[in-house]
Amino acid sequence: MSTTTRVWVNGDLVDPTGPSVSALDHAVTVGDGVFETAKIVDGSPFALSRHHRRLERSAAGLGLPPLDLAVVDKGVAAVLDGPPIDFGRLRYSVTGGPGPLGSDRDDAALTYIVLAAPQARPPQSGKLTVVPWTRNERSAVAGLKTTSYAENVVALARAKEHGAVEAVFANTRGELCECTGSNVFVVVDGTVLTPPTDSGLLPGITRELTIEWGRAAGIDVREEPLPLEVLRTAEEVFITSTTKDVLPIHAVDDRTLPEAHPVTDELQRVFRDNAERDADP
Repeated sequence: MSTTTRVWVNGDLVDPTGPSVSALDHAVTVGDGVFETAKIVDGSPFALSRHHRRLERSAAGLGLPPLDLAVVDKGVAAVLDGPPIDFGRLRYSVTGGPGPLGSDRDDAALTYIVLAAPQARPPQSGKLTVVPWTRNERSAVAGLKTTSYAENVVALARAKEHGAVEAVFANTRGELCECTGSNVFVVVDGTVLTPPTDSGLLPGITRELTIEWGRAAGIDVREEPLPLEVLRTAEEVFITSTTKDVLPIHAVDDRTLPEAHPVTDELQRVFRDNAERDADP
């Protein structure tokens, strides 16, 4: 990990390269935790209130005790103190705390972890690749942002091998679902379409705002089940994520999309204008 990363654990700023979490922590042993990632712009996090609410929903879905968001906020303030991060990533996690070596839990105090680090800005556009693995829309943790990210690590590594910025999953019904850390949208006959939450996707904060702000601007944005094959025929494809905002896609596997993507461009403008007006919408 880069030493430019600022790390706070359970009340203290710690050495980013040193030990700071118990080897018995349930997030370490079995991935028992939840987390959020928020964009940092000019030293401030974006849409933090929405990220907090999703963190609470994920924790409740995972069966963790109620979270103390005041503790999270102390950690956020601590890692953002100092020279402002021009553009970066704020990540905060809450884990089940020290526990057994199996999946059962002890009655342990939760572990709170907050990190902040600068990162490069996203590219102008990107390529997607479809991976052979599926999301399980009936999973016990569908729609929850948990620290169990092994599937995403494997899929994103495959995407990078294919020169792509993201990997696309179908669900078990063969429908378009999501990417490893992004939501996916297509434009068909001028209408913006994206999979619904019951497809098994993680409802992204940027996805949510893109839908809300797009509709408010008069853009026809719909949530509906889509066949995976729509990626072969859609007029435009774009993804949304915390640090990528609205990112045009110029290729999906061996398909090159048209250079012009007017609907995506308009949604990019709408998102940027709204985000500049309100850092915590």
